[in-house]
Amino acid sequence: MKAVFFHQGGAADVLQYGDPASPGDCKDDQVLVRIKAIGINPIDCKIRAAPERFPITFPVIPGCDGAGIVEKAGVKVDKFKPGDEVYFSQPGFNNRQGTYAEYALVDASLLALKPQSLTFEQAAAAPLVFITAWEALHDRARIARDQVVLIHAGAGGVGHAAIQLAKLAGAKVITTVSSEEKAQFVKNLGADCIVNYGTQDIVAEVLRWTGGKGVDIALDTVGPAVLQSCFRCVKPYGDVVTILQATAETDWSEARKRNVRFSHELMLSPVLLELEEAKRHQAGILRQCATLFDSQQLNVTIARSFPLAEAAAAQRYLEQHHPPGKLVMVT
Repeated sequence: MKAVFFHQGGAADVLQYGDPASPGDCKDDQVLVRIKAIGINPIDCKIRAAPERFPITFPVIPGCDGAGIVEKAGVKVDKFKPGDEVYFSQPGFNNRQGTYAEYALVDASLLALKPQSLTFEQAAAAPLVFITAWEALHDRARIARDQVVLIHAGAGGVGHAAIQLAKLAGAKVITTVSSEEKAQFVKNLGADCIVNYGTQDIVAEVLRWTGGKGVDIALDTVGPAVLQSCFRCVKPYGDVVTILQATAETDWSEARKRNVRFSHELMLSPVLLELEEAKRHQAGILRQCATLFDSQQLNVTIARSFPLAEAAAAQRYLEQHHPPGKLVMVT
């Protein structure tokens, strides 16, 4: 089995391409998937750079997102059979293998049938970002029709998924970008107000566009400084959701004054903590997204595709360029 792996953390150069150990035996509740395409996510780079922060086993085969064909199903698996085309997100935690490989053993509870209208590359690009955006907006923030939602970095993987899901929920979307190219990209996704954070003051523009009221929901996909600004953008009793982590320097006074409901969104938790019901919930999100993809209500944008053997180049490109949409690899 060809795969990408590393024996120690560091820069993208630690990634090797070769023939590590095979995936092993298929457990009763697992499915062996022949991987056709792999989605690349920032978490892949974080695990490579600082593996000590994660429950992984060396040599590490990175990757969370995959799409492929079922080769074998465990005896307790009744929803999938050999030949089924599937997509999923499963981080390589707790003695699991990641998706940068030709084959992977996947918990059946995480799988969903691939949207028929998507290629394997498109399907592999979707799971982590659409699950994250769905959980952030629907499960954490309880999005409702006619609300106003601020989505930071709208041209990114999670951002471009969140814009589409928010519009489908009947919300108005304000989003931030860094260039005219990305502004056009998010406009095509349906963004109602676009703020270039390099040339405009985000808080001032949000308050201007909302008539001083602020937004109902602010989604931080960037980090501490952006999270801090969210507290001034959201209206009293609004929601702030972050997919990253607050720091010791975070000032919570504005959030407390506004009675903000604050949530973390970490879509890795079901595998990290072995939460079976949460795994099934994420598979359910993928099933709902598949219906929306096939009815042309959602789309996923691929910025660039790489061969699996060029995983190091793909990760370097992601870290240096932050392209609109997603990067993928093909086996």
